[in-house]
Amino acid sequence: MTFVAMVFEALAAAVLLIGLIFFAVSSIRQWIRTRSGQSAYRLMRQGFGGVLLLSLEILVAGDLIRTVAVAPTLDNVIVLGIIVLIRTFLSFSLEIEIDGVPPWRKALVSGASVASTAQRKANSEPTAT
Repeated sequence: MTFVAMVFEALAAAVLLIGLIFFAVSSIRQWIRTRSGQSAYRLMRQGFGGVLLLSLEILVAGDLIRTVAVAPTLDNVIVLGIIVLIRTFLSFSLEIEIDGVPPWRKALVSGASVASTAQRKANSEPTAT
């Protein structure tokens, strides 16, 4: 089971790396196309923020698997609880930062929809002439 947890951690790292590359390239293309650094920055910030949320959720799943694989002692459960609380707080903070409003004040928003919305907004901006 610890191997499975390591796979989840590797997957989270891969998601971060692929997301960083994808949104860096997308932002550069957006900047070249529109000459608007603001829209390119917004695309990078919102898109990569969604990727960050997804990777945090994958890491929490890996922590859960690791705790179940090891003898679930009280110490292990407490450590897991603290890790989950910290990562949940980070996810919550990132979501508010990306969306600009708390989750309960906005329609359902996932990491994928944040990325696609950022891409659509970036593509709808007028190009510089």
